[in-house]
Formats: sequence, C-alpha cells, structure tokens
Amino acid sequence: MDRPLHLDRTLDELDPPRWPDPDDATGLVRTVHGLRRVPLGRLGPADLRVLVTQQVAPTRILPLAVRLLVGEPLLDARFYGGDLLLAAVGAPASAWEVLPDDAARLREVVRALTPAEVAGLPRGAAGQLARFCARP
Repeated sequence: MDRPLHLDRTLDELDPPRWPDPDDATGLVRTVHGLRRVPLGRLGPADLRVLVTQQVAPTRILPLAVRLLVGEPLLDARFYGGDLLLAAVGAPASAWEVLPDDAARLREVVRALTPAEVAGLPRGAAGQLARFCARP
C-alpha cells in the first residue's frame, strides 16, 4: 500500500523535531537543513539525491525518488546520468524494509535496464544494482 506523500508539507513538519539553524556549518550541512524547510513537492532531483545520500528522512524521500526513477531511471540529478538511481539503491536496507512497494517498483526499474545502460554507469554500479535486486 502506498503511503501518503504530503507534497505540500516539509520534512521539518513531517519528521520532527525541527532542525535548528546550523551555526558555522559546511555548505552541505546548510543545504540539508535548508532542504528540510522546502515542501516535498518542490524538491528537485538534485535535492532528493542529497537527502538520500545523507540519509535524511529516507521513508519520506525514497518514495519521491522512486516516482522520478520509474519514469526516467538514468535521470541526471547533478553529477551523471543514474546518480539518483545509485543513491537510491545505496540507501540502507532498513529504509527499504519499511517501503516494500517502493522497493519492488525500484527493483523492476533496475531489472529493466539494458546491459548497455548499466555499462554506462560508473565502475561498481552493476554490483550495487545487483545487490539491491537480491535483497529480500
């Protein structure tokens, strides 16, 4: 069963407590804190990639990433085609355990990739994709 995505709400609202403003922080920390204040429906592919890789509210963010990846698996979120896909399959298994429908959808997406598409991804991607698909 799909979970409501609450696209009009922010992570600060959906994943309390609200994170305080970062003091003397790196650019990445400031970015992540700022993204928690953006309504989910306004998060772009690059924003989702950052939040997934930083493991911020994965049960809220991974379903959004899967929605994009179903339509465009090799989406270039910032660095290269497929970077959002690899970020998503690299999310901890514990996050996917509570999102079985989304995990199944993403496995279908991965299995539909052609060998040439997989070969065009960075070194090690094929193994990462295979490990994700092998998860129960």
